[in-house]
Amino acid sequence: MMQVLKRWIDRYFSNEEALLLLALIVGSLLVLMFLGHVLAPFLTAVVFAYLLQGLMDRCKRVGMGHLSATIVVFLLFVSLMVLLLFIILPATWTQLSQLAVELPRIASKGQALMMLLPERYPELVSVEQAQDWMQQIRDELASMGQWALSFSISGITLVMGMLIYCVLVPILVFFLLKDGDEIIAWCVDFLPVQRNLLNQVWSEMDLQIANYIRGKALEIVIVGGVSYVAFLILGLDYAALLAIGVGLSVLVPYIGAAVITVPIALVAYMQWGWGNDFIYLMVVYGIIQALDGNVLVPLLFSEVVNLHPVAIIVAVLVFGGLWGFWGVFFAIPLATLFKAVISSWPGHNHPFGA
Repeated sequence: MMQVLKRWIDRYFSNEEALLLLALIVGSLLVLMFLGHVLAPFLTAVVFAYLLQGLMDRCKRVGMGHLSATIVVFLLFVSLMVLLLFIILPATWTQLSQLAVELPRIASKGQALMMLLPERYPELVSVEQAQDWMQQIRDELASMGQWALSFSISGITLVMGMLIYCVLVPILVFFLLKDGDEIIAWCVDFLPVQRNLLNQVWSEMDLQIANYIRGKALEIVIVGGVSYVAFLILGLDYAALLAIGVGLSVLVPYIGAAVITVPIALVAYMQWGWGNDFIYLMVVYGIIQALDGNVLVPLLFSEVVNLHPVAIIVAVLVFGGLWGFWGVFFAIPLATLFKAVISSWPGHNHPFGA
């Protein structure tokens, strides 16, 4: 047994660069797990700076200097933040408050519909089952009410946190855009001179992660914006709130679209019933999802390494459970990173993925 273990260690861990790469990955994961909440503003700024780097490069290609490109891109970033904070978020919060007020009426209407199930389908649903479901709905609404109360009590803390983000993140983004090359060079100085494996993994990952993050951010904006316009034209209630949900749903492949369909269908049914307006909405929403999956995604992510659907779902579950929203956002890049590491690891011959 010891000989088998020794041969396995010699095969996969005899390379010093491989051990260094493993140490860097483990160290980074530990830092994120134990200090992620402390470093959250910095990590958020790194994400935004990475998103804006492509625009920086384009500005330089048209003849702008580094400082001029930094100022232009930073002003654009600040303008988008102002738009988000003072227009989009207030409108969304208003609709969310309206939905919270309407929840009891929606729940009572849903309960009335649920009690019709035993009459129409007595062989499938009994009166006891319908009553159990109604009790579960009431319990869920009660828990949501308690959550809303605790959320309002902790509102001051949340506001202070938002203010910290609004001040620190733009400052960090500016300096990351302005001095990003120097910061990276300073970090690279701590690595060994001979780092062929690290360079191989980084060169494979840099383009993939950049394309994915920028493409996913653009997909969220396009899908959410088109959905909002469509919902607004059709007269759907809570159009902004549901459109933001549709945009964010693209973060979770295969699952997000199915999950967000449920509240859209429920709101439409409570508003219109089984009428033509409901059918028109679901057809338009289906067209948006079809265009996203068959046109927009291949166009934005043609350069991204494909992963098996099982690998994507597992990555979303694992990283989303560890780091919440940002874990879901970076699930596919992190899965692609692990694929690149495993593919480049000494002694490995069969990379996973599609």
